[in-house]
Amino acid sequence: MTGQITPKLLLHSYAAGIFPMAETRDSTEIHWVDPRRRGIFALEQFHISRSLARTIRRGGFAITIDTDFDGVVRGCADRQETWINDEIFRLYGQLHQMGHAHSLEVRAGGRLVGGVYGVTLGAAFFGESMFSRVTNGSKIALAFLCHRLWAGGFQLFDTQFLTPHLASLGAIEVSRGEYHRMLRAALSQTAQFDPPGYQPSLSAVAGSSAASAGASAPSSTTASSTSGSASSGTSQPKTQTS
Repeated sequence: MTGQITPKLLLHSYAAGIFPMAETRDSTEIHWVDPRRRGIFALEQFHISRSLARTIRRGGFAITIDTDFDGVVRGCADRQETWINDEIFRLYGQLHQMGHAHSLEVRAGGRLVGGVYGVTLGAAFFGESMFSRVTNGSKIALAFLCHRLWAGGFQLFDTQFLTPHLASLGAIEVSRGEYHRMLRAALSQTAQFDPPGYQPSLSAVAGSSAASAGASAPSSTTASSTSGSASSGTSQPKTQTS
């Protein structure tokens, strides 16, 4: 079955509400998953704790998008057990080159210390995995991702499953039927992962629930930019890897 999966089939599967997983990194087969209960983020309800808000406002990190997609996927797979096998890695790399998979990277001292990646269709973002090599690395990535998705007009952030970590950040669980209703609505709309003029300040991200994203204005201390790369205070040129 593995050899029959193509990027086109993968996109059709997401549109139908299912997603692929391998049992382990060494598995040669991929199976399809349609959970009875589905994890989602209501973007306007993303919860940023006071300590995380202080960390974001303090800066000392750089946020980029789509500059190291493969590195983010490798970071997500770098754990004792993972569902990301070679075929998954190859397929999502192809989706990235097609413009349907994106990554958000967190760097400190030039080193990739956190990130998240997922698939986009219409106004739906399907979160695949995230990782952290420093304290709060994945939380910072999610905070900036949710702010970006809200600003870009996304209506659905699918987390696949609900974990205690995601629940602490405001994720909730919905039934399969409710998820499919939300999915149909999101697929009928359009959204942009890198919306024109998107340049939120660190304080805007730290202060969101992402509802403030639509009102964010460019600031001298930016967290993200239309070029896809910026830092907590110093802009950087984008270097596309694909």
